[in-house]
Amino acid sequence: MSSTSETTKKALHAMSALQDLEQLLDEIKNKPLSKSLPESLPSEIPVSVEGIRKRLAFLLEKTDQDFPYLSGKQPFSDVSRLEGNIENYIGMSMVPTGVIGPVSVLGSMAKGDFYIPLATSEGSLLASYHRGARACYLAGGATSVCLIDGVQRSPVFKFDNLGNLGTFLVWIISQLEEFRRITESASRYAKLIDMKSNIEGNHLILTFEYHTGDASGQNMVTICTDAICRYIIQNAPVQPQFWFIESNFSGDKKATSQSFANVRGKKVTAEITLPQKIVHDVLKTSPEAMAEYWRSSTIGTIQSGSIGAQGHYANGLTALFIATGQDVACVSEASVGITRMELTADDGLYVSVTLPNLIVGTVGGGTALPTQKECLELIGCAGSGKTRKFAEICGALVLAGEISIAAALSAGRFTAAHQKFGRKR
Repeated sequence: MSSTSETTKKALHAMSALQDLEQLLDEIKNKPLSKSLPESLPSEIPVSVEGIRKRLAFLLEKTDQDFPYLSGKQPFSDVSRLEGNIENYIGMSMVPTGVIGPVSVLGSMAKGDFYIPLATSEGSLLASYHRGARACYLAGGATSVCLIDGVQRSPVFKFDNLGNLGTFLVWIISQLEEFRRITESASRYAKLIDMKSNIEGNHLILTFEYHTGDASGQNMVTICTDAICRYIIQNAPVQPQFWFIESNFSGDKKATSQSFANVRGKKVTAEITLPQKIVHDVLKTSPEAMAEYWRSSTIGTIQSGSIGAQGHYANGLTALFIATGQDVACVSEASVGITRMELTADDGLYVSVTLPNLIVGTVGGGTALPTQKECLELIGCAGSGKTRKFAEICGALVLAGEISIAAALSAGRFTAAHQKFGRKR
């Protein structure tokens, strides 16, 4: 998505408020390669009780975090904590949760090495992302920056003719400051950023865009927009024939052409340059083969009619969303993005990923549930003030996954990896 100059200024101002912008840019430009890997996370095939014990002990040593609910040492019994998360409750669907890392990240908020929890039943997934994370670590870590954020709700109003619609819209435009006041009275955290209009015949769609603090924000923007619409109906000089709180225009829980025209949630971009030796030694392929695979697969993506061009964002994001209590259905829009791979002048490989629709939060929703909270605590992202950090970690995770799958496919090892890791014995 392109940004107006005013939006760009606001994004740069937000980044400057988080850390000195010149310092961040200097750190990105002068990021050194890692000389060696840290102590290795214990891994194994097949899973064993002893392996679980070793990994939990390793994480306790590295992060000073214990995981009583995740490890099963403490059973979940306080069902009152599920209020607002589930109806007609009968029990838990247990999804296996593993960990990869360290994932090394340099961002405006996320800085350091992170052991990332992923919940999935797909064998080979964690092995692939772990390998990509290893390559990134040795290359000095991924640069991942949350650029801008915003969440929309798009009500639709129908009129009997364009004249009445126009009269209505002229009045609406004059009410923007009142809409901001209503937003602040309806929510402690939401801020109305802007309002856009779209006319189709006698239908008027208004798109209200909000900052939603550290929540993913879908419920928040619905409540605020409903309050605004009820004010409109009570005070507008012309009444619509009918209206609905969502026109299906905002892109909520779907991949749409709006993905690259607007931000939904957080827009994150991440990059890394992999030296030739790391590609050979860790990924078992060549930069040339990976770049050629990317070019060929992008042509295939275009022919398929896909929105965006990427390998498997949904794999890593879904696993991380389940583990950390995100709205998993938002993967349908969060997994839209662009991956790029190209050779560098010194025969290395430049890789970038861009996610314009990353709907995530570190408060609200399922983030306070026992195991989900423990997983957020593992990466230092539980609670308020952590959402941009979490988004930047998401970007680095996706980058690692794209690198690993492209390496496997370019080297002809994709099938063998699934035979090794993803099949019952």
